[in-house]
Amino acid sequence: MQYFFAGILGSGMASLASMLHDSGNEVMGCDDAKTYSFTQAELDKRSIPVFRNADKLTSNMIFVYTAAINENHYAYKKAKEIGCHMYEYFEMLGELTRYYSNTICIAGTHGKTTTTSMLSHMLDNTIGANYLIGDGTGHIHTGSDNFVVESCEFKRHFLKYSPKYSIITNIFYDHVDCYKDIDDVIDAFQQFVNNTKEKVIACGDNENVRKLLGKHIIYYGFEKHNDIRAEVKELREDGSEFDVYIHGNLFGNFKINIYGEHMILNSLACIYLSHLLGLSLDEITTYLNTFGGAKRRYSEEKVGDVVLVDDYAHHLNEVATVLKTSRQKYPDKELVPVLIPYTISRTAAFYNEFADVLKSADKVYVTAIEPAREDPKDFPGITSDLIIDRIPNAEAISAETIDKLYKHKNAVIPFMGCKDPDWLIKAYKDGLK
Repeated sequence: MQYFFAGILGSGMASLASMLHDSGNEVMGCDDAKTYSFTQAELDKRSIPVFRNADKLTSNMIFVYTAAINENHYAYKKAKEIGCHMYEYFEMLGELTRYYSNTICIAGTHGKTTTTSMLSHMLDNTIGANYLIGDGTGHIHTGSDNFVVESCEFKRHFLKYSPKYSIITNIFYDHVDCYKDIDDVIDAFQQFVNNTKEKVIACGDNENVRKLLGKHIIYYGFEKHNDIRAEVKELREDGSEFDVYIHGNLFGNFKINIYGEHMILNSLACIYLSHLLGLSLDEITTYLNTFGGAKRRYSEEKVGDVVLVDDYAHHLNEVATVLKTSRQKYPDKELVPVLIPYTISRTAAFYNEFADVLKSADKVYVTAIEPAREDPKDFPGITSDLIIDRIPNAEAISAETIDKLYKHKNAVIPFMGCKDPDWLIKAYKDGLK
């Protein structure tokens, strides 16, 4: 088969394109983005061509398009005109979830990518797994009927999937452009639970998750009323240690080289589901300990005595997690986050909360808002200043004013944003030269 992807540099799109390529199909695509380095690298490994136009699109190709592509986009219009079979990304992914009999969907407002990546690593090295991760990674394991897939609630897309097992990491109010309130979000997750055939492994510490109904829900977390429970022994500069109890019985002690209580929760979900699928304690321990993290999830680079961090964080809870992780791992360094606000509607809804979270840092910088699919004219008065003005130690920054960061020595600088912040990190390193 031949596939043409419009918006191929998107994280999910690049993952799906990689899977279809590795299955023996011919894949190409187009994208309007000038830079998106972490997904471009995955496509380059496979020599999947990426164009700035749709000139190579022909009528015999299956046309797959991202949610950012509308009917006025040049690629969409051409596909319609020449009669291509057309699928939106989540529709094509839904077809794959029905193809594999052991589909495992990982959902939640935060933690999806890391949990999907962690579980994929554990299963692929033992019983085998196909997987699609929202960091641009797609993989085919020939002969395996396991499919681990990151499942996003945006516009209720994950309701098109057909999971045998599901993990729900948490539920918070997000995607304010398509959900009216938290009850609307919970309703979507309830339908997701209803669509899961066997077991739902859900974080019982989250009050919104606890509102879900279903006899097949297994709860995990730190609190004692959970079915699967972690008891933290120590959070250190070199990692975390915790005990795991399954239905009140000690299952094992784990030492992981990743940071923060949120990572213990992600590990807990993966430990239980791996146990459910038949992995031994030794196998679980071995491959949990060799998991190095997902791409763009606290990805570090050291420049002298400064640690640059690239992280996907764009919701206020994710930003809080990055700051806590930085404090655990680098307690003696100055914490200087750089936030790239993603979508104008999210900024409008949460600017007070963003400010409250960022106040815990030593110094804060905020760029202009990345509008993504939104038109700034629809949001008069909504700028990054709404965040900056509420933080005493905050100021604006851009690629042109990146030299503001050079005064921070012995610091950890997390660059946080949904879209690839490589343009800003590159400006920092180029300026040092």
